[in-house]
Amino acid sequence: MRYLPLLALLFCLACTSEPKSSAPSDDGTAQEAGSPYADRIEAAYERLEADTAGRRVLLAIEAHGGLEAWYGNGPLYYHFNYQPLDDGSPRNTLAYNDYVNSRAVHLLATDTTQRFGFDGTEAWSTTGERIDGMSPRFWSLTPYYFVGLPFVLADAGIILDTLSPASLDGTTYDMVRVTYESGTGDADGDYYVLYLNPDTGQLDALRYVVSYPGYFPNGGHTPEKLMQLTGKTKVDGVTLPTGYATNYWNDGDPGERVTDIQVTDYAFRPELGGDFFAMPDSARTFNDLPQ
Repeated sequence: MRYLPLLALLFCLACTSEPKSSAPSDDGTAQEAGSPYADRIEAAYERLEADTAGRRVLLAIEAHGGLEAWYGNGPLYYHFNYQPLDDGSPRNTLAYNDYVNSRAVHLLATDTTQRFGFDGTEAWSTTGERIDGMSPRFWSLTPYYFVGLPFVLADAGIILDTLSPASLDGTTYDMVRVTYESGTGDADGDYYVLYLNPDTGQLDALRYVVSYPGYFPNGGHTPEKLMQLTGKTKVDGVTLPTGYATNYWNDGDPGERVTDIQVTDYAFRPELGGDFFAMPDSARTFNDLPQ
């Protein structure tokens, strides 16, 4: 599931990489070569190498550390502090993501007894309701999707198209548009536009819309926004964002700032077993999608 709704040097666009000798199992531990996750990496390379846009995204994935490191390190923990600058609700959680199996557990940073998550099939919360205004189904995987760019673009069901280069803050970027095949995740009407740095190969910014049917039951989406990475850090060989500044996107230019986001305390947690990501017996399912 994608919340999902919610990223180089122009050398050797046809480059390939051999799968790592191990990949994570369902409980986050390593498996030998030939596991389903080694096959998943091979399939991702095959998809991405099929066209120019995919090869450019593959360069970005390699520049951020590569799929072998992304899958091989196990579940990821981080503190995602989303602060709106208008009258919106803050979303400040301690997040655990098993991205291989699309599972998540969130704890409120201000009260860790309040929890919600997604077990790979169902969203849940301790009360069966929203927690501090957050939809468990929408928000369980949304932070991970932003944090996981560009790695998450190796998944099936994603359509990549090359756009003309565009300038932002004095840099001319390679541009790739991301859309989704019908039926991919909860929000196949989302799109992203990636700003890929031609010198580092990495993702520096993106534009996006949210089309989550729980918020837009009759179709449509939010206004387009520009999200710029405000910093990066390397954790066990993987380059991850440490924050974002988000502005409305108005006729080709950044408009009003709408959110500031800080992402801290990253740690890969391969020791977390499947039970950690299971819905607690005391919790109840939550689903705000149109029936």
